[in-house]
Amino acid sequence: AALAGELGATHAVADALDEPGLADAVRQAGPAIDGLAYCVGSILLRPLKRATTEDYVTAFRLNAVGAALSVAAAADGLKSCPGAGVVLFSTIAVRSGFTNHAVISAAKGAVEGLTTALAAELAPTIRVNCIAPSLTNSGIAAPILGNEAMAKAIAALHPIPRLGEGDDAGALAAFLLSADAGWITGQVFAVDGGRSSVRVKG
Repeated sequence: AALAGELGATHAVADALDEPGLADAVRQAGPAIDGLAYCVGSILLRPLKRATTEDYVTAFRLNAVGAALSVAAAADGLKSCPGAGVVLFSTIAVRSGFTNHAVISAAKGAVEGLTTALAAELAPTIRVNCIAPSLTNSGIAAPILGNEAMAKAIAALHPIPRLGEGDDAGALAAFLLSADAGWITGQVFAVDGGRSSVRVKG
């Protein structure tokens, strides 16, 4: 509500896994939707032998199913706006491979597959792209970043040695939703201080 007020926009609240609720939220938002950013996510770090079926299903439903349902609910509104875009969120752990990340990497890997599938299905009227950040200062990262020594150690793993901030991915998301990105679709962009592709030591 606060953000909507700041932007002079309308807003609606819904559970990402509640299809009727999503439909109601889209109706409240209005008949035309310029863009959709699905910023819902989770972090569950657990060794393979401790991960349960429920862990995998919960992460998949929230990250992949919720994204698919949200795009489906908004599709008609998006189609009514020329150049409309969708931005989904993954993680660099999908392509880099980190220990204890099986649950979240599997779920976010599905989001990357969903990105390219929807980009194909919804072209040419709706563009769909994905952002894969490294660890970012956010509420869901608080259990990890609450340990100052661990936070510093993780920051030092990046060629640009700091943690991500919301504005790092936010600026790219804003660009991908804008008309300036009108010829970009089906892509996954790493926003990770170079961690997934650059080595400055060793």
